[in-house]
Amino acid sequence: MKPKYRRMLRGMKSVREAAAPDGAGEAPWFLYILRCGDGSFYTGITNDIERRLKAHQDGKASRYTRTRRPVDLVYREACGGRSLALARECAVKALSRERKEKLITPGCRRPARPHPGSRRT
Repeated sequence: MKPKYRRMLRGMKSVREAAAPDGAGEAPWFLYILRCGDGSFYTGITNDIERRLKAHQDGKASRYTRTRRPVDLVYREACGGRSLALARECAVKALSRERKEKLITPGCRRPARPHPGSRRT
């Protein structure tokens, strides 16, 4: 992970700890990954994926995707609140291209934790 992301994530950890555990009154936020026309990936967060995707496709969302259209939504992940989504965005942006490809490929994702009743052999 890149050093600037580590500092940012440490700051986000204190924000998460101070936040209300139920996230009451806050709209859910999502992490999303777009595949741009040149084959590159763009990672972002939003609380309205359809609106944000349309803005990217219209060239009004970000300078990066404006010149790399068309864009396709290849991955989305519910993150809860905005601070959690920002922390996850930082973590995903720090991944190598190979790791991002594995993340967005269906069937290649591994569960975060093994099931309590299962054993590895």
